[in-house]
Amino acid sequence: MTAIREQRASGRDALLLASELLQRARLAGGRIGLWEAADVQWGWRTPMRSDTVEQSFWLDDDGPVAGVLLTSWTDERWQCDPVLVVDVPAPAPEEVWPRAMHDLKVHAVGKVEVPVGGGDLRFKELVERSGFVPGEQSHTAWMNAADRPNVRAPADGFAIVDRTQRGGTLHPMRHRNGEMVEERLRTCPLYDPELDLAVEAPDGQVAGYSLFWFDPKTRYGLVEPVRVEEAFQRRGFAQAMLTEGLDRLVRKGAQAIKIGYETDAAGALYRGLGFQPASVDTWYEGRAEDL
Repeated sequence: MTAIREQRASGRDALLLASELLQRARLAGGRIGLWEAADVQWGWRTPMRSDTVEQSFWLDDDGPVAGVLLTSWTDERWQCDPVLVVDVPAPAPEEVWPRAMHDLKVHAVGKVEVPVGGGDLRFKELVERSGFVPGEQSHTAWMNAADRPNVRAPADGFAIVDRTQRGGTLHPMRHRNGEMVEERLRTCPLYDPELDLAVEAPDGQVAGYSLFWFDPKTRYGLVEPVRVEEAFQRRGFAQAMLTEGLDRLVRKGAQAIKIGYETDAAGALYRGLGFQPASVDTWYEGRAEDL
């Protein structure tokens, strides 16, 4: 029987272990599961308090089989994600969840969110038993590579560019994600500047931006994030970026692409392009001081 050992890691070491864990979980579980390795790498875009927190992992001879991932989106808003690889010897949810609660009690401050995938009844019971209550819901949708829509060009005079073309300019995401966003993204193994897109107006203004992630290990793609600036909305720029990005993902080798969303408007946009809803996930909420 394979021996399981525990390991603690922080910073980029934790990022790499979390990425490996999520890749292994995706390969073992198919399309069941909330997160891709690219999700945690997108989360690395800005420095956070949780960068210095030692995260909990369990490993066998092939790498991580379970983990408790903590993310501090702000000093008083934390997220906790217990992750397990299915169909391999690994700690049970009943063993992983107490470690999650312990780590939250030690590190978290203020609001704590625990996303639970639709149909994950074991963690749902454990989370509810610990006093967390259902909060907002989010949705996951998938698209097979063969179902991607045709590329739609932006309006005349506008152009889609990537960071290989605009690497010497300030990154358009810096206003919402900090001045270090490009520096941090470029340290992520799955970041690809050819998949970092923006729509430029004729005068050089950025009308919108989007980031696409290809994971060559799982052969899945992820869309995160997509944003069109308010002054340029309802002019087809989201569709133009998405269709271009999806096409680039498939040409990189993606066999399927995942997207997450929370609003009806976003859902309508993605379904209109061919994404098929797969799950409705619940974000359980609690307060660190009440754990």
